[in-house]
Amino acid sequence: MTSTKPIHLSKSVVMQAYKLVKSNAGAAGVDQQTLDDFDLKLGKNLYKIWNRLSSGSYFPPAVKQVGIPKKSGGTRYLGIPTVSDRIAQMSIKLLVEPLWEPLFHADSYGYRPNKSALQAVEVTRRRCWQYDWLVEFDIKGAFDNIDHELLLKAVRKHTPERWQVMYIERWLTAPTETSEGLIDRTCGTPQGGVISPLLMNLFMHYTFDCWMDRHFKELPFARYADDGVVHCRTRVEAETLMMALADRLEECGLQMHPEKSKIVYCKVDSRREDAEHTQFTFLGFTFRARAAVRKDGSTFTGFLPAVSAEACKAMRSRIRSWHLHRWTSVSLSRLLAAHRRVLSGWLNYYGRFYRSALSTVFNYYYHRLLTWVRRKYKRFRGRIVVCQQWLEKVHAANPRLFVGGDAFCIPGFR
Repeated sequence: MTSTKPIHLSKSVVMQAYKLVKSNAGAAGVDQQTLDDFDLKLGKNLYKIWNRLSSGSYFPPAVKQVGIPKKSGGTRYLGIPTVSDRIAQMSIKLLVEPLWEPLFHADSYGYRPNKSALQAVEVTRRRCWQYDWLVEFDIKGAFDNIDHELLLKAVRKHTPERWQVMYIERWLTAPTETSEGLIDRTCGTPQGGVISPLLMNLFMHYTFDCWMDRHFKELPFARYADDGVVHCRTRVEAETLMMALADRLEECGLQMHPEKSKIVYCKVDSRREDAEHTQFTFLGFTFRARAAVRKDGSTFTGFLPAVSAEACKAMRSRIRSWHLHRWTSVSLSRLLAAHRRVLSGWLNYYGRFYRSALSTVFNYYYHRLLTWVRRKYKRFRGRIVVCQQWLEKVHAANPRLFVGGDAFCIPGFR
């Protein structure tokens, strides 16, 4: 049977988009409809999205602006689409991403299938051994300042279906709802939109990746969305690149962050030059000279990544917010299970490189756990050593209860 819709969009694509949005969870948009509310009339709601998208009559609602504090201070504003709009965006993303993905540079790691931040950290770690100098750059308000005209030029070039381009343009220009009312958007894409990271990658592909291949092809880089590092052989080469990159970003309507962008000397014992900056932080890891051990047991100084002080501070703050000492009504196994997923995530990510640097976080967690034990069991009140010995015995009998195994748990208290 031939469809009467002007746009061919399979219902299975919308269903797949719904499942992905559902798995990602997320807050309600301007209509206050949660995912649970959406599920109450799931079939009807999905049909409405499909019907409007395939008829060309889908117009995205306003995006809800939500402010969250930055680690460095200030506020980052996210744009939260409605549940229905997230499903609509995901539907189009599923169609255009396979077309755009082959275009992207091998050293672009942000928000891509089979790419990760840890891969970017790993390749940067290796290259810091090979190159003495590095340019670290960050783009100020990148998502908020993307030039629509330049972005749509790239979208049209790589998107054969005109209706897909039409919907992307509508999402780019959808208004933002703030506490002061609706604001029209003339540039940028909401940081929080489903399709925004893909649009950012396409924009940065031409703004930075292709530009590097044309003008500095011999210098390797790693980019994660709007954060990146470029390795250089000499100070002069790094200074030249820094100035050229600032001009290139300005040409494309962006601005290099003056405080977060700098030239870094990857200094170790064998590198004798002086420099203002001898360390940098990339994707939550601080790269600097650190003691390391070779396979034969000898020590040396390497330029290596480890969890940053800012990330450790944020993790300890998160642990403090759990108020573990108030959970006296639950068992130890239940208490440990409540936060296992978060702790495991931290360990799997930040523990990938220089794992011992995480000890301050996990020791802090288990010291808070000791406080819980002393409050729950009267026999341990005022007897810190006995309390610690008891927890050590529990750990020895059930090591899998404790995230991190023997690396950070009870022995870390000694």
